[in-house]
Amino acid sequence: MSSSTPNIPTELYPSESDLPYEEEILRDPFKLKGWWRYLIARSSSPFKKRQIIYERALKALPGSYKLWHAYLRERLDSVRPFPISHPVYESLNNTFERALVTMHRMPRIWTMYLSCLTDQRLITRSRRTFDRALRALPVTQHDRIWSLYLKLVSLPGVPVETSFRVYRRYLCFDPLHVEDFIEFLLKSKRWQEAADRLALVLNDDSFYSIKGKTKHQLWLELCDLLTKHATEISGLKVDPIIRGGIRKFTDEVGRLWTSLADYYVRRGVYEKARDIFEEGISTVITVRDFSVIFDAYAQFEQSALAAKLEAGEEDSEGEEMEEREGVDKLTKKFLEGCWLNDDDDTDLRLARFEKLFDRRPELLNSVLLRQNPHNVEQWHRRVKLFEGDPARQVSTYVEAVKTVDPLKALGKPHTLWVAFAKMYEDHNRIESAEEIFNKATQVGYRAVDHLASVWCEWAEMELRHKQFEKAIELMRRATAEPNVEVKRRAAAEGNEPVQMKLHKSLRLWSFYVDLEESLGTLESTRAVYERILDLRIATPQIILNYAFLLEESKYFEDAFKVYERGVKIFKYPHVRDIWVTYLSKFVKRYGKSKLDRARELFEQAVQQAPAQEVKPLFLQYAKLEEDFGLAKRAMSVYDRAVKAVEDSEKLNMYEIYIARAAEIFGVPKTREIYEKAIESGLPSKDVKTMSLKYAELERNLGEIDRARAIFIFTSNYCDPRYEVDFWAKWNDFEVLHGNVDTFREMLRIKRTVEASFSQTPTILPEYVMQKDEKVKLEEAVNTLKEAGITIDDMAALEKQLTQQNPPSVDSSTARVMNFVSAGAVQSDPAADSAQKQNVGNINNNEEIELPDEDEEEEENVEVAQKTVPDAVFGELAKRAAEEKERESNEDLGKLGALERIKRQRKQ
Repeated sequence: MSSSTPNIPTELYPSESDLPYEEEILRDPFKLKGWWRYLIARSSSPFKKRQIIYERALKALPGSYKLWHAYLRERLDSVRPFPISHPVYESLNNTFERALVTMHRMPRIWTMYLSCLTDQRLITRSRRTFDRALRALPVTQHDRIWSLYLKLVSLPGVPVETSFRVYRRYLCFDPLHVEDFIEFLLKSKRWQEAADRLALVLNDDSFYSIKGKTKHQLWLELCDLLTKHATEISGLKVDPIIRGGIRKFTDEVGRLWTSLADYYVRRGVYEKARDIFEEGISTVITVRDFSVIFDAYAQFEQSALAAKLEAGEEDSEGEEMEEREGVDKLTKKFLEGCWLNDDDDTDLRLARFEKLFDRRPELLNSVLLRQNPHNVEQWHRRVKLFEGDPARQVSTYVEAVKTVDPLKALGKPHTLWVAFAKMYEDHNRIESAEEIFNKATQVGYRAVDHLASVWCEWAEMELRHKQFEKAIELMRRATAEPNVEVKRRAAAEGNEPVQMKLHKSLRLWSFYVDLEESLGTLESTRAVYERILDLRIATPQIILNYAFLLEESKYFEDAFKVYERGVKIFKYPHVRDIWVTYLSKFVKRYGKSKLDRARELFEQAVQQAPAQEVKPLFLQYAKLEEDFGLAKRAMSVYDRAVKAVEDSEKLNMYEIYIARAAEIFGVPKTREIYEKAIESGLPSKDVKTMSLKYAELERNLGEIDRARAIFIFTSNYCDPRYEVDFWAKWNDFEVLHGNVDTFREMLRIKRTVEASFSQTPTILPEYVMQKDEKVKLEEAVNTLKEAGITIDDMAALEKQLTQQNPPSVDSSTARVMNFVSAGAVQSDPAADSAQKQNVGNINNNEEIELPDEDEEEEENVEVAQKTVPDAVFGELAKRAAEEKERESNEDLGKLGALERIKRQRKQ
């Protein structure tokens, strides 16, 4: 041992403080407790001294795992500052070897030793030690050794063959880590072994990836490996492997096809690679896969062309190559002068490259048709791709009509037949076009309209070629009803074809009747119309067209009979146009001569019509009475109309009613209509509109009191918070035609209405309400000033108020309700005093008192019951002019009446 040197320094000998521990171990040298206590006590001593203690202890107790483990850890910590080539490492290795003599069953000692050897990069010694550890330890503890072993063989500089053999041994212990082995093989560039291992993994159905990889990912890795290293891997059938992946993994078809082609490219089999590209393009069913394969194909052709061009340049610059021997000489001899013997195929490669891009739209269309061969629109686009090539177009149409199933078609399959026939028509092959149409009429379409469209297109083709009789005959054939035997046979089969329903196709009959109107006689046209009505497939437009036809031919009564049949067949809203046209035509035709019949028709029409459709009928009815009947009957019709129409139309109907009444009977007649309108239950918004118009009418007639009463009534429907325009108009009205009393009454009503519309009624403090009254009074005075009332007039009024109502009032006196009459005529003073006394004596405990206009106004201050200057009631404009003249001479510093009233009340 390196520590057992003959020359031991004196400081390493035991000191006096060590005597107790030395005595204890002398008494019992085979007891671990004494040695461990000695080591703990000398934990701060130099390592050399502790090393001597460890060596003495291990000599006495060589089988103590605790001592060996602690000793080896301290030895490892002590050698860390030294390089791995220092002799202390060799001494440490010897110590590990001594420990393993007795500790060979302890995995921790082995792992410490193996980690130390790995750090020293002693590859051979480490490998042999790992093998010893695996032989010494039980299998259940091998996983602790293998993790370090794999770390060792993964170090740079380890021979690949050694690592390969170690990994193979490890797989015998744990086969689940085959993916680590595969990664190692890929890093070591052992492609053949990696491919074989991947193939074995994919063939093992019980394999589970510990790295979370799916079979799909492993399959793609194998394909990439086979294609990228095609020349280095043998023994695997690459083509079947990749084709199996194509069938199994449909979401990576494009990538797998390109991988297979790339495999042959790397093997140098270029024609086979080209065949693979063509096969992939012709079999994929998604645009994404097609784009992947086409881009790879184009890149391959471009690379081949570029390589050929570069090779040609090198050959032209260099010397001529010697003639080939053997087979090449024979080839040149027999193929001399033939294009196959030409080595320069640059033009062929270039033409092939251009042809590939020219074919791209066709190839892409083929992909879309493979997705859904019943897509009609894609077939039409395919035909357009071959524009200028009739043979290809005909073959495409034939393929399309054979492939597309009408019951599964996406789109309208009959358009393929029609376009096919039109192509023959464009080339003046009418007989072939007729054959196509004839076959098209026998196809079992999904909808009757498709079959009807084929017949109509066939007839239109005959019309374009002036075959009018043939076109009409085609329509007769198409509209002919199948006989009873055919119907019975179809019912027995259970699947009724569309040909059995064709005779009830409205589109077919409409086309037929247009032909008869243009080319046939009146009788034949009427017969077609009657047949349509008998089949009960007529529409309101058919009825109108039939009636117009009869009117043009002067069969007016027959036309009216058609209208009658129409209004019996149809209900609202489809019959609306028939009624309107019928009534207008009847009135225009007979006018006053058949007034009773016209009234019966109108009565029948308005009785059948719903509220939302009755308005135009009533207006026509009223116009009839105005033009040919009695005005009173017209007003009666209007009166019925405003009750019959829906609520949203009532206001408009009332406006029309009022306008016609004013024109016929004069403006006063409209008063009762206005009153009916207001009381008829109109919405609040319409009531306000109608009331404002009524008030404006009364104002224009000079009925100011009636207009004010209308405003008062309408105020119940108008919330002051939202209906600002109404209250502004009433305010303007009172400014122009009212006085202080009426203005205060308006303000009182406004407050009452606002309180009634309030969702959460609240009781405000009295001072707040009185403050509000002050503001309202100030607004009233300012309004009177704007109206032309002079300050002197207000001062006279103030003086009268002061004389009649002294400022000091007994607080016990009952307050009078703040209600001011709107009347303009003053009452008798005696009656007024008696009335005041009676009001003062009334004592109702449940009465709700409204706040007064002023904070300190008392019961005796009643402005409306006092004498008011005459200037308040008229000649406002004149007074205003006089006021402007006197304003220039008045003292600007003089206080106004309102200010004097405020000061007097404050006292």
